[in-house]
This record gives sequence, structure tokens and C-alpha cells, in this order.
Amino acid sequence: MRNKFAFILLLFIIGYVAQAQSGSTSVTNLRCEYLENPFGVDVSNPRFSWMLIDNTLGAKQEAYQILVSTDSLKIAKGIGDSWNSGKVNYDRILTSYSGEKLQPFTKYFWSVSVWNNSNEKAVSSVASFETGMMEMENWTGSWISDDKDIHEKAAPYFRKEFSTNRKIKSARVYVAAAGLYDLYLNGEKVGDHVLDPVYTRFDRRNLYVTFDITHQLEKDKNAIGILLGNGWYNHQSTAVWYFHKAPWRNRPAFCLDLRINYEDGTTEVINSGKDWKTSLSPVIFNSIYTAEHYDARLEQPGWCEPDFDDSKWNNVIYRSAPSQNIVSQMLHPIRHVQKIEAKSITKLNDTTYVFDIGRNIAGVSQITVAGGEGTILRLKHGERLYDDGHVDISNIDVHYRPTGDSDPFQTDIYILKGSGTETFMPRFNYKGFQYVEVTSNKALQLSKESLTAYFMHSDVPVAGKLETTNPTINRIWAATNNSYLSNLFGYPTDCPQREKNGWTGDAHIAIETGLYSFDGITIYEKWLADHRDEQQPNGVLPSIIPTDGWGYEWGNGPDWTSTIALIPWNIYLFYGDASLLEACYENIKRYVDHITEISPSGTTTWGLGDWVPVKSKSPVELTSTCYYYADALILSKAAKLFNKAADAEKYATLAQTIKKAFNEKFFHAETGIYASGTQTELSTPLYWGLVPEQEKERVAANLAKRVEADNFHLDVGLLGQKAILNALSENGYAEEAYKVAAQETYPSWGWWMVNGATTLLENWDIDAQNDISMNHIMFGEIGAWLYKGLGGIYPDQNKPGFKNVQLKPSFISTLDGVEVSHQSPFGEIKSAWKHERKSVLYSVTIPANSTADFYIPAGYKIKKANDTISGNKIELIADENGKCKLQAGSYLIELL
Repeated sequence: MRNKFAFILLLFIIGYVAQAQSGSTSVTNLRCEYLENPFGVDVSNPRFSWMLIDNTLGAKQEAYQILVSTDSLKIAKGIGDSWNSGKVNYDRILTSYSGEKLQPFTKYFWSVSVWNNSNEKAVSSVASFETGMMEMENWTGSWISDDKDIHEKAAPYFRKEFSTNRKIKSARVYVAAAGLYDLYLNGEKVGDHVLDPVYTRFDRRNLYVTFDITHQLEKDKNAIGILLGNGWYNHQSTAVWYFHKAPWRNRPAFCLDLRINYEDGTTEVINSGKDWKTSLSPVIFNSIYTAEHYDARLEQPGWCEPDFDDSKWNNVIYRSAPSQNIVSQMLHPIRHVQKIEAKSITKLNDTTYVFDIGRNIAGVSQITVAGGEGTILRLKHGERLYDDGHVDISNIDVHYRPTGDSDPFQTDIYILKGSGTETFMPRFNYKGFQYVEVTSNKALQLSKESLTAYFMHSDVPVAGKLETTNPTINRIWAATNNSYLSNLFGYPTDCPQREKNGWTGDAHIAIETGLYSFDGITIYEKWLADHRDEQQPNGVLPSIIPTDGWGYEWGNGPDWTSTIALIPWNIYLFYGDASLLEACYENIKRYVDHITEISPSGTTTWGLGDWVPVKSKSPVELTSTCYYYADALILSKAAKLFNKAADAEKYATLAQTIKKAFNEKFFHAETGIYASGTQTELSTPLYWGLVPEQEKERVAANLAKRVEADNFHLDVGLLGQKAILNALSENGYAEEAYKVAAQETYPSWGWWMVNGATTLLENWDIDAQNDISMNHIMFGEIGAWLYKGLGGIYPDQNKPGFKNVQLKPSFISTLDGVEVSHQSPFGEIKSAWKHERKSVLYSVTIPANSTADFYIPAGYKIKKANDTISGNKIELIADENGKCKLQAGSYLIELL
């Protein structure tokens, strides 16, 4: 492993030299609203971003110019008749459109020119964005449904035929739905999204999706079809959160506009209305929470193709819009991201087979089978097996409250039509599973190839990589990412099987983990809009978001619902974009003011506490007050950023009041111990900054002693695990932090790995009797710590978005090497180190237009440094704090 890692590090260095020698200055990665060439842009001033590629040491953008036009040829000629920003002498790579008013349903082209610090000009290729509805009044379609009520189990089909007899220039379809839908045109599914639109508070905000269907339209006859699913809108399954009693609940409905632009300059709109027909489909039941049932005998071949006989279909009915706030779904969609073949099959008897896909995922399974008409298959999905080989779902069905036996948990039902080989995969559901038990009411022959699985999640781009010489650490990182993605479905969830709820505490715990590894801003901007939809006038937020009303009375409080402050702040740190922070400013303010109102002493007892601890339970007042302080501090910083001087002073003073009250309540000055001195009680104040500066050294030493006394095993819950590794490594105890992180016996992350886990668990105890989902993200802070505590990559709040990188690597003595990278808005940051004899070789890359502060680890000094692009030696001078300033470029630094 050591030789392999040395080889990887060598390739990393050689690769950058080769890239530099063959490369040149260019502008890439053009994004509008953080999406590549998006459709359906609804905002009046969309954000543009780009990236400067320049391998020259110290490369920097000195100026930029943006051109926008409805004519791509004009952009190519340097003409921006919609907007010409002019040459702007600024190094930022993010700005907002500021030209003529954008028109709906219009494609705009844009490019950016950049001048570097050698006055060399680079011009990007032409990118595009296309506006959508822009305003509610631009919809022409009606909201329609069938005449069934909420108790009808079968999903409805809808169809309409139309003709086009002119040459088509372009065509777009805009679909808004209350529930879920699949869209079809001339017999083919439109797009590769699944579970559209993503979940919102339906009676306050609905999303529509735009698709380019230019090449799916026929010149003559066309047929468009919609299959509607329930999703969270018409929740027919019953569980402890009462979604079946949601105030918005109704039979699914949709609104559609299909706009065809012809070469002759005219536009035709085909829309949803009374001229559509409807029928019940073979999807005889669908639940986002449990499963899907399908009777293939009820299929109607050709239902979404021209010339289908729909004379026996029913008329549709008009429905009112579920809300008056229908906006574009501007985020990375949910997709079937990865196909996974079954790893093994076990035949239990002639009618029962168990498939193992080899890893725990969120998604669906697809079965291919041949059998007689009316044969019933049941596909039961679970995370573990009983001793007798059957699938065990007892760890994930504990909150399900079925009213009968017709809706088994995580169990798809498929009824064969009996005409050769048949394939089934659910459309309106996903599950959390590793095993699938297939049972039939008649004997069937199945093989390992009969079943495949699809890993589903919001298809966010990868932004981080990590490899170390410790296989267990690598597995922990991979498992953390698997759990993070398994819980990203247009909003962050806690688990993909038992709940699928947007638990706020789980989400803010994992925010850094998510942002280091994935480009997730579009998901979080959507989810914080959900927060704004759900917040009560007094500032209170529910513990799950979106919600039907559950969670305002239990599980919320600063330790959980600080998402309203922590997530916008972290988006600002990682992207250098204050838009979300500004959009949530008044919401954060109302939230902090409410905590202050109910907590006159300066500390607060409102909260859930350190959820699922190993053994030591810390006071809720201690942990919640830490988050109250963090919220007040973020609010004061945001106020300063937005030039709200009075607020900045007010909330900075509040933060100090909280800190003083907290220390008076919990800090024992004679011992340097907080409360009773547990891992959570010591690490949480350190991590969130409540320890007085002069006491940090003593408290950190006490934490290190506590961890050593616990034999470098964890004794924390959800809130403590967010803090403990960071509190150790950021206060001089990186070696101790690594021992905890790399631990392989109970209780630890590594304990899960050596016992076969491919995702993170909900409980440190594998054999616990409750809280034992096997795919949870709530203990996922270690994923972020690996980037920080080992690779040393931190954002700088004074120059956010990694405009300046804080490099604070820890050269762990018992680890041979680490390679970490993060794709920042400016480009890829790489931080890699390995021990070589008595030296450490540290290789680092800072992207163009960025800088870094490299903090030399205690006990080391620089022997030599080279620019790996030119091979020239570089003189690096550290200040009194051991900090060296690095320009953009690639470096190889040898330290002793």
C-alpha cells in the first residue's frame, strides 16, 4: 500500500507538470445559477460563474467582461446586445446578470472574457441559458386530474393527441405537478429524471420542470402522455408523522404547457385542459414511503402514442392550483445514477429467492422474469438477513403504522401478464436496501441476472476525492459519501427507508461533508426555500422540513433547526456566494430572537440533545446553547456583510452574552472542565468557540486526556461527533483525533467497516435494539474532517469560496500518506503528503485566481520548496505563527 501511494503521489506531480507544459490560459466551467446551460431559468438576475485555467505561478484574474445576447453569432462576434458588462476590473468569478429585462421562453447565449495578471486575454466558449415562465400569468394550461378521490389506489394515465404541419425550430414542455409524474411523448419517456418534481410544502410552493423535446416531436401526428404518482402529495400509507392527514392532501394533478416554435416565426402552445382524456393505469398502488404495485394485465399498449383508441377513456376535471407559487425546479435532478448487478442469489425454495447486491443503497430494483398470467411476485427490500436467510426489515419498519396488510413495507408487488419475458421497476418509489427477497405464488426459475438495482439520488457533481494509506479510513470516507448520496432526494433526508424525512439536525451535521465531496448548492438553496415556507411568524421551525405540520412541538430547537443559519453560512464559505445567506437573513433573525425571548438567562434548554450517545448523556442546555451562540455569531457576521451596522452590533453583543452565561453555568475554572467532563461536554464548546481564549489549551488537554482514558474510542452522540475530531485536531491533538477516527473496535466508525458496512449506521452499537437504520448520515462529520484534519483544506471566512485557502495539514505519524482534493469555485485544490525517511513531502496545488495560507505543522520546518510547474526552487518564509503565503500554482515542499 505504501509503494502504491508513493506512485500515486508521483503521478499527481508529473500530471500537473505535463498539464502545465501543454496547457494555456483559458476560461471554462461556465455556469448559470450553478447549472450547465440550464432550461427554465425564472430569476430576473441569474448568477453567472466561471473558472480561470492558468498554470502560471501566481496566475490571477485582473478583469472580466460578460456578453449576453439572444443570438449566438453575435456573441461569437463580441456583441452583447442584451448585456455587455464592459471590462470590469475585478477578480471575482461570480456575478449577476444586469442587462435588459429578460423575456420568458427565451434562449440567451453568453460568454466571458478574462484578463490575467499578465494582461493576456482568454475568451470562453459560448454557453447558454433559457428562461422559463418567469411569471405565473404566463401559464396557459389548466390544472387537471381525474374524478377520483384520495382513496383511489390506481395511478391515472392522461393523454392528448395533436398535429404539427410546419417545420419545427424548437419545442419545450413545462410540467408542474402536485404529486409525481412520468412524461411520455410518442411512446417514449421524456428526459432521464425520476421522482419529479422534488418534494416541497405543496400548499405553499410547487415546482415545474422544463424539457427540450425538439427532437422527439414528429412532423405530423403526436401524442403526449402523463402518468401521475402520489409522492408526498397523496400519502396513502400511514406512519407516525401523519402525512396521510396533510393539509394539502388531494388526488394528484398537473398543469402542462408545450410550446412549439416554428421556423416561420410563429408559436403554438399545446396545453392541459378539458380536451385531455384519462384512464386508470396498471400502477395499482404507489407510495413514496412503502412501495409500488403493478398489474401488467392492465397494460394498454400504445396509450401514449398517436392513433390509440381512447374512446373508452374518461374526461378530465379541472382543479385549482395547489398553491399560487409555482416556480422552476432549478437543481440537479434525481436520476438512476448507477446500475448495480446482483452479487449473489440464494434459492430458499421453488418460490423464494434472495438477491444480494453487495452494498447498501437508496434506489430501486428491477426484475426480469417469465411466468404464467396472474403470477404474483413480491419483492421485499431490506438491509439485513435473518439467520434462516430471509430478508429482515424489523430494523426499518418500526415507525410504519399500517391499517391492513395490503401495503407491505418496502415490498413491491408485480402481477405478470404471462406473455414471455417481462420487466418491472417502480416509478414512484425508492427504498433503502442491500437485499431483495423475491417470492411468488407459483414456482419460478430465477438467476443472478434476473435482478439488478439502481442507486438513486440527486445527481450532484462530485467535488472531492480522498485516498490514504489506511484502507479503513478510505472505506469510512466512501461509506460516508454513500450515506450522504442515499439521503439526497431534492432535500437532505435522515435515512432512505424508515423515514425519508428531512431531519434538520442530520442535515446541518453533514453540511461540510456534503460540500467537500459534492457540488450541492442547488439542493440546499431549494431546501432553505422550504425552510422559509415552513417558518412560523414567531421564528419557530419544525424538526423535519418539509412537513405536514409535525415537528413544531418536538425535536426542534437550536441543536436541530440551526439549519436556517448554519447551512447558508457554509454555502457562503464554500462558494463565496452570499445570496442564500441574504435570502435567509430575516428568517435567521426571527429564529435567534425567538430563542432569546424564551431564554432570558443567556442559556437555553430548548432542544433534543446529543442524540444516540454511546453511554454518556450531556445536558441539553450545554449543547443547545452552543448552537444558539453559533447562530447569533453567524447573524452578527451576516449583518456586517450586508451593512446592517445596528444588527451587527446587537447580535455580536448577544453572542458575548451567551458565551458569558454559558461559561458561568458550565465551566469549572479550577479544573478546566466543562460540566462533568465527557467527550461531548469538552469538545462542543471548543469546536463552537465558547471556550475563553486563555483557557483553550487547558480544555483541549483535558479533552485529550478524556479520549485517552476512553482508550481512543468514541463516547459521543450526534452533536458530540460533529465536534470531537475537529476540537482535537484544531487544538494541537491531531494524533489523538486520528487514533479515534481510525479506531476499528467498538465504538467507532471503523468498527462498522470491519463488520462489513458500506454506509454509516444510526447507532454505534451494531446489535442495538432501536435506532438501527443501516444507512444514516447523522454520524457523517468524519467525512468532512478527513478533508480538514488530514488534508488540511479549510475555507477562509475573510475570503470565502476558497478565494484564499487555509492549509492546515496534519502529518500523522502512524499514517504513511494522504491525498485530498476539492473542486472549489476557482478550481481544484490538492493537498497530498507522505512520510519519506525523516522528511515529509507535501504536494499542494492552488488554482488560478486563488491564494493560500499554509500553516506549518508544529514540530516541522521547511527544508526546501519547488514550483512543480517550472521546477524552480521557491523561497517560502513563515511568519511568527508558522504561516507561509502561497500564490496560485503547484508546489512540492519538503519538511523536516
